[in-house]
Amino acid sequence: MHFSIPETEVCTGENGSTFVAYNIHVNGVLHCRVRYSQLLSLHEQIKKEYGSNVVPAFPPKKIFTLTPAEVEQRREQLEKYMQAVRQDPLLGSSELFNCFLRKAQQETQQIPTEEAALDICLSNGQKVTVNILTSDQTEDVLDAVATKLDVPEDLVGYFSLFLVRESVDGGLTFVRKLQEFELPYVSITSLQNSEFHILLRKSYWDMAYDGDVMDNRIGLNLLYAQTVADIERGWILVNKEQHKQLKSLQEKGSKKEFIHLGQTLKYYGYIKFDPCVTDFPEKGCQVIVSAGNNELNFHVKLPNDQMKEGSFKVTRMRCWRVTSSQVPVSNGTTNPCNSAKCDVKLELAFEYLMSKDRLQWVTITSQQAIMMSICLQSMVDELMVKKSGGSIKKMLKKRHNGTYHRSDSQQTVKSPPLVDTQDPNREQIVKLSTKLSSVSLRGISASNSSNDISGNDFHGNYAFEGIGDDDL
Repeated sequence: MHFSIPETEVCTGENGSTFVAYNIHVNGVLHCRVRYSQLLSLHEQIKKEYGSNVVPAFPPKKIFTLTPAEVEQRREQLEKYMQAVRQDPLLGSSELFNCFLRKAQQETQQIPTEEAALDICLSNGQKVTVNILTSDQTEDVLDAVATKLDVPEDLVGYFSLFLVRESVDGGLTFVRKLQEFELPYVSITSLQNSEFHILLRKSYWDMAYDGDVMDNRIGLNLLYAQTVADIERGWILVNKEQHKQLKSLQEKGSKKEFIHLGQTLKYYGYIKFDPCVTDFPEKGCQVIVSAGNNELNFHVKLPNDQMKEGSFKVTRMRCWRVTSSQVPVSNGTTNPCNSAKCDVKLELAFEYLMSKDRLQWVTITSQQAIMMSICLQSMVDELMVKKSGGSIKKMLKKRHNGTYHRSDSQQTVKSPPLVDTQDPNREQIVKLSTKLSSVSLRGISASNSSNDISGNDFHGNYAFEGIGDDDL
């Protein structure tokens, strides 16, 4: 996730004295408001737990009241500190760090710990109400949902909770996957917007694992509901003949057969993102990005209104990064950003092997850049487990139990999809197989409807078996 401290506030304490509060944002949205002393206390606890040599530098105390310039300097230093802690594989996934963020979120939103009912949406629009504590973390809420639905314990890790936004016309925007450092009840309540929901959806990409889920009646129903919803939403492309077959299976109640047919369709299991902007193949192109099948799929509208489609395979991405910047809201002024006049601009950029000897950066400007990055990382997690001969079931179980940790996203630092190292000084590079075909663009006829697009466009086939342990 992308951490930032874009602004400070002068607040008044209970005794009437004033203090400077630092607003910690995650993905451009306020997560919590904390004092310097709180972050200093966290720093001291991390040092005690993990040692001074592991912890990043922390801005020192000041004897006298800070000047505005010194407050700004401290803000920048604290932002770098929070980013460094979050990026560290050990510190960023520690219960110490996550517990601090959960407590700070609850205090900031001033929501006391008490029993509450929370609605969780299923893919078919049905809502499941679970009784929880307002202070329950994401894993606790997921367990409550699984218990309510009677999902077996060994299948819980196959699903995750996502924060989504549903528009009036039924469009679905994936905001983020709920993380271990947040309280779902507080996260959804603080938005104060009925368009936002928490959605239960499968958390893996490889359709080979659908079999594990379908062996259970509840798992089958959840996967079936998701497949139906994705087809109705247009995320999975279906032609007239396929639609006829699916309708027949649906009428017969043949859920497994329905899913098996769905697995053969284009974009099965993909997450589709809102329209955004890319610099590929030209700057300023409108694009619809979808994530799935170990790739990012682009449906691009060129400046001349020509449509092109293609895919970028995750196994050909050398590295990727997410960056954020403060962008003034267009109001006819050139004043510096502040909380009232500033938007957060997010970009996902990845370096891609276009041909044997040519790497090129591709940039996507989207408010869903973090979610795209999370998708890429989780795809790589599965590929690495599969290549090592490990069990995806064990990986999902460890992830659910909080003992499997990964870097969900990158800040402004290069981070490779196929290497997970705790050494920040090591240049993180993935050597790719040289047996790659060149990349080519193929246009899509304007007459092609969204119901039947069969292009296999600007990606080459990658020999994943060409990567060995010695290549990393």
